[in-house]
Amino acid sequence: MAEKGKGKGGPKKETIARYYTVKDGKVLRKNTWCPKCGPGIFLAVHGDRTSCGKCGYTEFRKEAGPKK
Repeated sequence: MAEKGKGKGGPKKETIARYYTVKDGKVLRKNTWCPKCGPGIFLAVHGDRTSCGKCGYTEFRKEAGPKK
């Protein structure tokens, strides 16, 4: 049998840094969160909509623009 490789490990700093910024000692969230699930569950940004991966909530935008 082939040997299995090690896992990737925990979350990378670059991944976490995409969602938060620190300004004047306070943590600011960059993305909006799901109104159904509450704070901590971010909406994924797509070309024409934002959606929640947990509950499926979707907000469509009037103008389809590039991803942020």
